[in-house]
Amino acid sequence: MDVRSADKAMKSAADAFAARLHSAPDKRLARFMSELIHDVADLADRMEMTREEMQAVIGFLTQVGEACSERRQEWVLLADVLGLSSAFERRHARLPANATPNTLVGPFYRPGAPRRRDNESICLDGKGMPLEFTARLANRDGEPVASARIEVWHANGEGVYENQAPDMQPEFNLRGTYTTGPDGSVRIRTVRPCGYRIPEDGPVGKLLRQLGLPATRPAHLQFRISASGYRTLTTHVFDKSDPAIRMDPLFAVDPALLGDFTESDGGGVACSFNFILARDEDIQKQT
Repeated sequence: MDVRSADKAMKSAADAFAARLHSAPDKRLARFMSELIHDVADLADRMEMTREEMQAVIGFLTQVGEACSERRQEWVLLADVLGLSSAFERRHARLPANATPNTLVGPFYRPGAPRRRDNESICLDGKGMPLEFTARLANRDGEPVASARIEVWHANGEGVYENQAPDMQPEFNLRGTYTTGPDGSVRIRTVRPCGYRIPEDGPVGKLLRQLGLPATRPAHLQFRISASGYRTLTTHVFDKSDPAIRMDPLFAVDPALLGDFTESDGGGVACSFNFILARDEDIQKQT
């Protein structure tokens, strides 16, 4: 086969596959597969992919599947580090421009975190630098959102979540559920979180190393906020002083989610953050 014929081989194979899909019962799936195969064929042609490289791709995908278990989802991790998870969150949230951005929920969320009173601590082991976090909720008109439910969870001062090391931390450590007061605010007592490294012992971690990409997430707290008449918000608040802030491997950092962690009396730190919620009707107007 001459070079010109070889260059057309991948496209011909993709065309032949697509031609067999004309009677597929699921038309959207058929279109998706046709587009995918054509894109892969085009990439293979442009990169002049070798047999060995094709086999390496298949081997990598096989390893990703084999790394999955009830406790680990390597496919989700792959989507995260490619930026796809964060991109899909932004695309499908469709929030108004001035609302607090939505982010991916991440793998460490647990439902059923204990109820906490205003100014009550969620640190159950007393370890870490004290943090007083003040959350203020308002709608897009600046009106406070009272009686909102705020779930919060984060890693400890060593970058470890409670459900990562259940034998090392008390049950539901650094997790809690609060309710905002009439002024839309609540005070959360906890400890300053530390950034953590995403799992590096699997094929996705190896890929990051081969590409020279970072694996450390910047320090953050995560929130799930719900209130009657408002779109539920799942988001982060990042410590803007963390040196990893510009290279989050999960692409979740947004300028609107940066918080100032400042020294407070007694050797701890404090942070205040304003969350802007979108009404359900705001979302409906955009669809």
